[in-house]
Order: sequence, then structure tokens, then C-alpha cells
Amino acid sequence: MAASWDTSRYLSLFVGEATEHLDALGKELVRLEGGVTAEAIDSLFRHAHSVKGMAGSMGYEATALLGHRLEDLLDRVRAAPYRFDRTTADLVLHGVDALTAHVKAASAGQPFPDSSAIARQLELAALSLQPGTTPVPFREALPGPPLVESAPAPENALPPRYDVKLRVTSSAQPGVRGFLAYKRLSSLGNIFRCTPALDEVKAGKLPGGVFAIELETTEPEASIGKTVSQVADVELVGISKVVAPPPVPVAEEAAAEPEAPRVVGQESPRTVRVRTELLDGFLDLAGELLLATAGVREVGRVLADEPRAQLTESVDRLHTLVRGLHDLVMEARMTPVSSITDRLPRAARDIARRRGREIELIVSGSDVELDRAIVEELNDPVLHLLRNAIDHGVEPPEERRMRGKQPRGTVKLTVRRVTDRVLLELEDDGRGMDTERLKAVAIERGVITAEAARVMTEREALMLCTAPGLSTAPAVTDISGRGVGMDAVKRAVEAVGGTLEIQSRRGAGTTFRLSLPLTISMVNLLLVGIGNETYGLPITKVAGVVEVSRASLTHSRDESVLPFGTGVVPARELSAVLEVPGRPCDVNEPSPFVVVESDEGRVALAVDSLLGQEEVVLKALTRPLDQVPGLAGVTVLGNGRPVFILDVAKLEAPRRAVAGGEA
Repeated sequence: MAASWDTSRYLSLFVGEATEHLDALGKELVRLEGGVTAEAIDSLFRHAHSVKGMAGSMGYEATALLGHRLEDLLDRVRAAPYRFDRTTADLVLHGVDALTAHVKAASAGQPFPDSSAIARQLELAALSLQPGTTPVPFREALPGPPLVESAPAPENALPPRYDVKLRVTSSAQPGVRGFLAYKRLSSLGNIFRCTPALDEVKAGKLPGGVFAIELETTEPEASIGKTVSQVADVELVGISKVVAPPPVPVAEEAAAEPEAPRVVGQESPRTVRVRTELLDGFLDLAGELLLATAGVREVGRVLADEPRAQLTESVDRLHTLVRGLHDLVMEARMTPVSSITDRLPRAARDIARRRGREIELIVSGSDVELDRAIVEELNDPVLHLLRNAIDHGVEPPEERRMRGKQPRGTVKLTVRRVTDRVLLELEDDGRGMDTERLKAVAIERGVITAEAARVMTEREALMLCTAPGLSTAPAVTDISGRGVGMDAVKRAVEAVGGTLEIQSRRGAGTTFRLSLPLTISMVNLLLVGIGNETYGLPITKVAGVVEVSRASLTHSRDESVLPFGTGVVPARELSAVLEVPGRPCDVNEPSPFVVVESDEGRVALAVDSLLGQEEVVLKALTRPLDQVPGLAGVTVLGNGRPVFILDVAKLEAPRRAVAGGEA
């Protein structure tokens, strides 16, 4: 009898790997509707095979049986790809959904749902594709240590190996730069050797800055060179192909070393799964180290010249190392937005079929990376925007024909990086938004007054759809129309430091534009003084700084304005906005005004003083401060002084003239 073993320690590994395979299955299935290829069917089969094998190794018999039936059907389809139709695709998707439900139940420690009906349907479908042939009998998986199965490779088709020689050209943090190059190359395949050893590379012990890596990969040499070029101050010395040793038979290997069987890739795995809470804790500690380093530098400023110089040199070195550590942790937290976009084709297909739409979803920029915390918060908002685009934006085929459009609507999701922000745009070519209808519903619900609607701009009218409970949908569907989604989308985007914009043209379509920060951890601030307090304004929101006297300002209606660029911007006292006392000033003396980008457009904020620029670690606010409008977070300067970071887009500024302005 086989010895029993504890599978709980492998549960997170199983859940993570199985989820990846199932997500890939759903994505490939939707793509197949655009054209069936043998390669795509093979990919589906391999993913199903991997899920079945992992479930069997965990002892999940029902899951393994379901995976086996799905694998049987796909195996039959491989023999006759031309018979893969929409009915088969729907059945396979139901199988994927059932397997996903099993994985979620395993993760939550709950009983598995009954999937016998779908397993029987898969079995019958497999039989129908090859009459007279019964599926291969399912063998219950024997207990054993879990092995993560990979796609079976053809015999004698081992990937080539390359000897990659690298040189670190900078004396600053050679270990960090060398390890970054190692990490980037490991994403291309398996690393079998590193000379010097990886620990020495991390320590920066590189003779002449040179080290070598033996890499097994299916990528071309050009991709290796391109990957190395992405690491600053690391150059490629040369690449040469090496002959990999022939694989050792398992039986011989076990006989040679029965007490310690070798695990392929154990010394240099391609990826390591780390619990996200550990990364969060690591990031917090790195941030605290940065603050502590800044504090030591402040102390050094009061020392005598000679010890101060020595301390400054050591602190600068420490700061460089800690900042490198912080950057590495941040890189580990970065994840491509493909974790969101890969699930959208399946969702678009399901929504379109339920609503009688014909949709082509075009996704670009899925490789753009964002902080994991931001990506996690965007899953539901992006899915809701997609639902709205298909359900409310894109017209039914008959209506599109009447309007002179193609019956198939188009929804485009574009992700791109612009400086230190990421822009995510979801655009449809549907009917557009009716701003007059939006204003009428808002007046009816008491959201705005008729007078406010009369003077409202197009942009402000479009943003009415984000008001809680406001919807212009003629009927509520099981997909949308209750007015409970767009306000949640706006809140989620703003919670991670982003902004939401809407553009729409009647009859031409609507674009939702999300502007997002790369990370919510580090931020560059312009420090300003108000009275005895210091506040931080994010540099990304600062359009410029001007110095003018308050007496030289003019005002229109109840608001002061000052010239900026080719026009004028409203000017306001930041002390009045924050409701804190400022310093007395002479209205005839020049004062600094910081021009910032707010929800209302550009606004000039009068401050008492400019205190410089600093990069800081952003810390989230806790209750009750997180309920105060206009506060984005808090940080601690090197002198130990806490500083509030202002969310200039959300500052509720009073519309009154700056003292001293002229009419």
C-alpha cells in the first residue's frame, strides 16, 4: 500500500498552476472561433492534460475524471479539427467552468460541486466525434508526491542551450545589475549554470565585471540580446551555442543515486511563487529603511566636517543599496495587465451571445506592467466597462445595418505607458451617450438642478453616469442597467490614484479612459509650506510654478485668475482650500503659485513657500483621515516630520477671489 502524504502543503501551488491553465484554455477557445488550427487544438489538449495530471496527483478524483473527459474530447478533435464547431466550443467552455469551480472549492476548502452531468456530456461528445470508439478508460490516480506537469514534448526535440557571456559596465551596484540580468534571462527558459555562482553574482563578486550563464531556451539569439539590452549597464559580450548532454534515463539515474533523486530545474527555477503578503511586508520594510537612511543623513548635518564627510559617504552608499533593494521588490510586484485582459475575450463572447450582439474585441498592450495592487483593483472595473460597451454601447446587428454600420461591432481595449502613467482606454463604435437624457434623469433623481444642467459642460454631463444609482438604460437586464456600476468603477480607479475620463459622440461610440499610476508606493513630491505646516503635491500633477503678487491678479465673477501659458487659470489660496491658517503676506510682494491639474482643469494654488522636491514612500491613510477629501496619503521626511500628500484632483476648493485681486 502506498504511504499516505499531506497534500495541503501543495494546495496553493495546485490552485495557482491550475488557474493559469484554465484561464489559458478559455482564452484559446475564444480565439478558435476566428479560425480553427491544429496548433490551437494541441494547445487546448496540453492545458487540459496538465490540469488532469495535477488534480490526480493531489488526489482530487472527481476533478481528475472531469479533466480526463475534457482531454478525451479534445484528443478526438485533434484527429478531426474541421469538426470543431460552436456547439463543441460551448461544451468545452462548460467543462472549463466546471473545472474552475472545482479549483475554487479546493482553494476554499469546500466540497467539490457535482460535475457528473457535464462529464457525461463530454464523454458522449467524444464518442460522437469518432463513432465506434469508446474513450480510454479512466484510471484513478495513485497517491504520490505532486508533480507540476508540463506539455509533453516530442522525442529528440530538446530546446537548444546557449552560453551567454555578460559584462557589468558600472561599478555602482554590480550585484544588483547582474542579478537583474540573470532574472530577465531566466524568463526566457531554464538556466542550468551560472559562473561565478549566483550568490557571488548577487554579492557583486564579478572578476572584470564578467559572468556567464548557460541558458536553455526556444527563443532565438536575437531575443536573448534584446532581453540583455533592457538591463541598464549590462552588455552582451557574446553568445555561443552549446551541445546539451543526452538525457539520462530515469531508471539509470535512480539506480546511480537512489537516496537523492535529482529534480530538474531545482537549482535555478524559472519562477518562484511568493505569497503577496510577504511582498507587501518586504516593501514596507524597504520603505522604512529608506526613511531611516534619510534620518541618519539629517543627523549627520549637525556633525563636525571630518566625521560628517565620512558619515555622508557611508549613508549615500547605504541609500543606494536600500534603493536598489526597494526597486527589486517593486519589480517583483509588477505584473502585466494580461492578467486582466486575458479573461475579457471569454466574457465578451458570453455577453454578446446573451444580448444578441456581434462583437470583435481587439486588445493591445497586454504586456504593459502595473503594480500588482493596482491590477487586482482593476479586474471588476474593466469587466464592468466591457459589459456596458456591449450591452449599452454596441447596437444589435439589425440596428447597425439601418445606421449604415457593419453588423459586427468593435470594442477596442488599448493599454500604453505614457511617462510614469499607464493609460487604459476602452472604446466602442456603438450608439454613443445621450448627454441630454443623462441630465434629464439626473434632474429627475435630484442629483443636479435644472440650472446646473443648463450651464454644464459636455464633459461634466458625461460624468453624470458615474453618479450612484443613475442609469439611462430603458430596461434592466441580467448584465447591467441598474446604475450601480459606474460609480463603483470611478471609486475603484480613484482609490489607486487614477482618474476616469469619458468621451462620446452620438452615433459614433464612447471611449472610457483610465489614467493610472505605475505604482502606489513611491511618489515624487513638490513640498510646499502653508503656515507652520508642510504639504506634498505630486509632481505628476504640477503643470508649473509662477511668482506674481496677489495685487496683480484680476478676477472674473467671484474668482481670481492669473496668466499661465497662452491663457488664464483660476487662482486660489491653498490655505483656504485646506481650511488652515497661512502666513500673513504683503499683497504687493511676489508670492509662489503652483499650477496643478485638478478635476476642474488647471488651477493655480497660492502657497507661502516652496520647500523643494523629494521622492518619498507613500503610506495609506487610516480612518478617519481616509474620509477627508483631498488627502491621498501621508509620508515621513528624513527629519521625522509627517507630511500629508494632497490629492489635487479632488481638492474641494472654495470659489472665491484671492485676497488682493483686482476687479
